[in-house]
Amino acid sequence: MVRRSLLFTPGNVERRIRKIAELTVKPDTVILDLEDAVPPGEKGRARAMLENLLPQIEFGGVEVCVRVNSLRTRDGLEDLIALSRWDKVACVMIPKVESPTEVLIVRDVTGRGVIPLVETSKGFLRLEDIARAEGVVGVTWGISDLSFSMGSSIDVLEVNEFVKTMIPLVASAYGVEAYDTAYLKIDDIDGLKRSCEKAKTLGYTGKLLIHPNQIEIANKVFSPSDKEVEWAKKVVSAFEDAMRRGLGAIRVDDQLVDVVHYKKAKAILEGARRVY
Repeated sequence: MVRRSLLFTPGNVERRIRKIAELTVKPDTVILDLEDAVPPGEKGRARAMLENLLPQIEFGGVEVCVRVNSLRTRDGLEDLIALSRWDKVACVMIPKVESPTEVLIVRDVTGRGVIPLVETSKGFLRLEDIARAEGVVGVTWGISDLSFSMGSSIDVLEVNEFVKTMIPLVASAYGVEAYDTAYLKIDDIDGLKRSCEKAKTLGYTGKLLIHPNQIEIANKVFSPSDKEVEWAKKVVSAFEDAMRRGLGAIRVDDQLVDVVHYKKAKAILEGARRVY
């Protein structure tokens, strides 16, 4: 499953949910949000609305994910019971996750893939245990809640190399994807593009989004570019020819190429195949 763009949509606003199917440029994944986007008094109504609405909508190839409430709340547990009946839901996002046990509960109750959202200091310190829990398909983080948990500022965390690098580092160690946190300045498309490009260089494969106008940039940045595909084809061809001649390292366009470059090139071509 390709998840370059993961768009949050309030789980209690019918017109916003229906709009996903009508978008010209669609996200890879829509995250129907039952947590922060839904006021406390509306949680039950939101669940009932989704139960009725989801069978009616064809999302046109968009993966449907639901962000439940924290599993340390009654609403979170009721969310899980409800969505276990919703056939169109492919994955579950757990907010403020702090333990691998939460992942296992979601997997066992729903049978769906799990995306832990690390948003607290305690969760960040247990990132490795969480990422390697059975059922995890990707890991992400929330900059606003993490900054609150740490007593830090959003602007500082946005450029904090340690925090931003740990997510893809741990995710890659356990064979799951890493999705970068949302870029909160909705109208700053240039800033979003820079944020996506930086995230891609760190190893993220997609980004959380908070507005449809962010989808096109995320889809483009997290897809292999024509230049990357051209380089990958050249490397794969040259290195496979070299291996047939008993060579383990060669020169391609004034660059040393060995097996790790070959693996990277193969991954780029596989990514292009999945996207295009």
